[in-house]
Amino acid sequence: MANIHSQKKRILRAERERLENRRYTSKVKTCFRRLEAVVTDGAEATAADEAHRELVQTIDKAVKRGALHRNTGARKKSRAARIRAGRGDAA
Repeated sequence: MANIHSQKKRILRAERERLENRRYTSKVKTCFRRLEAVVTDGAEATAADEAHRELVQTIDKAVKRGALHRNTGARKKSRAARIRAGRGDAA
C-alpha cells in the first residue's frame, strides 16, 4: 500500500472503476449467452429480437462508459447480428 495520501485514494478509485468495468463486461457476456440460447432453442422471433435489443443497448452503454473500446463494441454488435440472423457461425 502506498504512503502518499493521494496515491491511496487513487488505488481505491482504480479498484472501484475496475469493478464497474467488470460489471459491464460481465453483463455483455450474459446477454450474449441469452441471445445464443434463444436462437438455438428456436423460440419465436420476438424473443430473439428482444434479446438482441437488450444486448445492443448493453454494449452501447459499456462503450459510452469506457468499459469497452468502440471497435470492440462494434465487433460484438456485428457478431450479435449474425447470431440473430440465424447463422450460428459467429462464435
